Amino acid sequence: MTERSPSPAGVAAAAKRVAPHVTRTPLLPLDRGSERVWVKAECLQQGGSFKLRGAFNRLLQMSEEERARGVVAFSSGNHAQGVAIAARRLGIAATIVMPSDAPAVKRDSTLAAGAEIVAYDRMTESREAIGARLAAEKGCVLVPSFDDVDVIEGQGSAGVEIAEQMGGEPDKVLVPCGGGGLSAGIALALPGAHIVTVEPEGWDDMARSIQAGEPVPVLEPAPPTLCDALQTKLVSPLTLGALLQAGAEGVWVTEGEIERAMAFAARTLRIVAEPGGAVALAAFLAGKAGAVGDRTVIVVSGGNVDPAAYAAILARQAAADRFP
Repeated sequence: MTERSPSPAGVAAAAKRVAPHVTRTPLLPLDRGSERVWVKAECLQQGGSFKLRGAFNRLLQMSEEERARGVVAFSSGNHAQGVAIAARRLGIAATIVMPSDAPAVKRDSTLAAGAEIVAYDRMTESREAIGARLAAEKGCVLVPSFDDVDVIEGQGSAGVEIAEQMGGEPDKVLVPCGGGGLSAGIALALPGAHIVTVEPEGWDDMARSIQAGEPVPVLEPAPPTLCDALQTKLVSPLTLGALLQAGAEGVWVTEGEIERAMAFAARTLRIVAEPGGAVALAAFLAGKAGAVGDRTVIVVSGGNVDPAAYAAILARQAAADRFP
């Protein structure tokens, strides 16, 4: 039997399926000199990130017998919250494997949504192995954060919304990238757009995988990064395949560029962007995205950031007068 792959038709169906359950996030205009681009504010999604889209698309298609057994997911926080919220609304028990150093705001929100958390050490343990073991022990359905057709197609609903809001496909879309679920889904939703994946410096395995034409892991030792949501060390053939077919390219941004983008988002757009959610905006502001125009879209994918860390970043940028 041929293994199923994510498809434009699957994304279109997912968009209709999840529409009653997710927020249609705004497309905000951003003027920079003579340039106008658009910002898709997925940080304003329920749960604070785009992850609710894929979670609902996956869980809505589970059978009653599967729902009764519950779900297991692994995540640094955003997918955790998406699965927890979707599971609670559908009456499904959820267990989430989260790194012990996940931001408290993400951990607390996941608990508040009614999920059980199993902590692990991201430096010495495998979340995939722990998730698989728990699923086997509990008899639960495993819901991956990006390596899943239904999750990818659900994330692509953001791209369907973009096309509807713009009255047609954009020319270019800059997308934050960890495992590639969002960028792959958007690529499938917007086949006529040029997709640019954006990752933190040293974590640009998707960019290098696109160049190589096959999955390439993060080079070790991986550097520290503020982007807890984007610390994926090996991309999925599913997401990479969709991006290769779309002719996507990848770029990376520095920690300083990310902080400046977060401050810019607060000052100019009046939105909260977490580090991982701000990388595409950082690439635009740093001039790393190539030519842009009035049909360019920048995705701000999440806004779940520790309040104290966020305040410190804004204070540093204000003191340095580094607002772009």
